[in-house]
Amino acid sequence: MFNENNHTLKEILQQPSVWMRTYELVLSQKKAIFDFFKKQGITKDSDIILTGAGSSEFVSDALVCIYLKDGFRNTRSIATTDIVSAPEFCLTEGKKLVLSFARSGNSPESLAAYKTVRKFCPGSAHLIITCNGEGELAENATSAEDYVLVLPKETNDVSLAMTSSFSSMMMAGILCKHIATIENDKEKMQSAADFATCFLTEKVFASLEKLTEKPVERAVILGSGPLVGVARECHLKLQELTDGKIMCAYDSFMGLRHGPKAVIKPNTLVVYLLSDDKFTRRYELDLIKQINAEHNPIGEVIVSDLPCDYNERIDLNLNSGVSSLDDNEYKNTAFVLIGQLLGYAFSVRNGFNPDSPSKTHTISRVVSGVKIYDCK
Repeated sequence: MFNENNHTLKEILQQPSVWMRTYELVLSQKKAIFDFFKKQGITKDSDIILTGAGSSEFVSDALVCIYLKDGFRNTRSIATTDIVSAPEFCLTEGKKLVLSFARSGNSPESLAAYKTVRKFCPGSAHLIITCNGEGELAENATSAEDYVLVLPKETNDVSLAMTSSFSSMMMAGILCKHIATIENDKEKMQSAADFATCFLTEKVFASLEKLTEKPVERAVILGSGPLVGVARECHLKLQELTDGKIMCAYDSFMGLRHGPKAVIKPNTLVVYLLSDDKFTRRYELDLIKQINAEHNPIGEVIVSDLPCDYNERIDLNLNSGVSSLDDNEYKNTAFVLIGQLLGYAFSVRNGFNPDSPSKTHTISRVVSGVKIYDCK
């Protein structure tokens, strides 16, 4: 199952090394990015919008927590799809720094959102983080008010599902936040990459393959803080790689109790992305115990950088086995690998082509069928 020759698996496996190449690339542009922020007058008090569509939006959802924790108090995550379709509900007057995340930059909403912000918020600066320097979004940027950061070519996934692109854009978004001191972050980046390699072992692959033998029809992925955004991406990976055969949901650990817990049936796989914060983890472990007391999910997976000794009915308890660097915001990105690997494994088990799982071609690598209208 994990030896097949396809782009999806290759793009999943390459991520730890691609992240380090992303670090070196951003480091090489330190002065240019720093000067861009300085010229635009960007500080921790600036209005910052993180944006993208689909998986690129989920990058923003995860990063907004990381930015807020670091003191960027006026940071919001707004989907390009919302900016385009209902700008008056999303955009306020005044200059913004917009971080636009886009794998191809060719989705209709990417360029339309860029133009909409230009119209509603004149003078705004755009940091475009993309995997495709030849995309429409990158090519329409202006040198005066924009900076285009094109990630290593390996990040521009060939397959339908975003894997290396998602994780590398998330890493780049954190690196740019620390651009003034980026030299100090190499060790943290390497620690995150080392954590990710714990997912990529024969033992883990065997456990995942065994898990796919179960008749899973639903899945719920849970996280806290930035891991809610990562859980959202994980739920999409499993759902799109199985062409909707496995219907998925995501939520926060605390939020699940308020109605969404009804989705957990005997055919449901539950994936827990555990925080390393001791305070937060208390709530997460309470929820895991409650699920096992009140429900009978068909499978359960725990992912944590720090060891977790809760193993009751757990099919896979994945952790590095050691305590890595404290307060390492980069390692949040690594959690996405479990969603990617589950999506890949269940895709193969259910007879799909992971590179192009949509048998009816209703979903595609670049969104189509979107008509853009002139905003007011």
